[in-house]
Amino acid sequence: MPFGSPSLIKTMSLPALILVIGLSVHGTGALSQTTNLAFGAIQQDTSLPVEVTADSLSVSQQDGTAIFTGNVVIIQGEMRLAAPRVLVVYAEAAEGQQARIARLEATGGVTLVSGADAAEAERADYNVDDGQVIMTGNVLLTQGASALTSDLMRVNLEDGTAQMDGRVKTILRGAD
Repeated sequence: MPFGSPSLIKTMSLPALILVIGLSVHGTGALSQTTNLAFGAIQQDTSLPVEVTADSLSVSQQDGTAIFTGNVVIIQGEMRLAAPRVLVVYAEAAEGQQARIARLEATGGVTLVSGADAAEAERADYNVDDGQVIMTGNVLLTQGASALTSDLMRVNLEDGTAQMDGRVKTILRGAD
């Protein structure tokens, strides 16, 4: 059945149809070199506290970092990030102020969950100030029954969007 076939379009679910339209606008390739899509059920409030649990913690006062290792789980609002190792970099605090987290660098196989959406990658860098998560290395995004892969995914937690770059691939199926 040709790509533009009206009968194929009638049998596709709405999310799949939106994905096809979005991919066709952005170009060709494995599907496209860049794909924009929604990520997460809600907008993430990046000003919420960040809760971190892990098997161990090592802190360096010299460079203002902390390394969490072993079953690391980070929760901020509706977002959950899990990885074997997370480096936390603190921003310089004004005198009398408590240091705040500037960014997180998760490595060793990372899972990011927001609402019903989940992404996996080898690494994730979360810049708390601008609400951006950049996932790299064999990125896999699942949204319900749909799955996409790419080399890199940028997630904007403040507006709930994501952009996938580099050999974006998915399988489109018609509705059952």
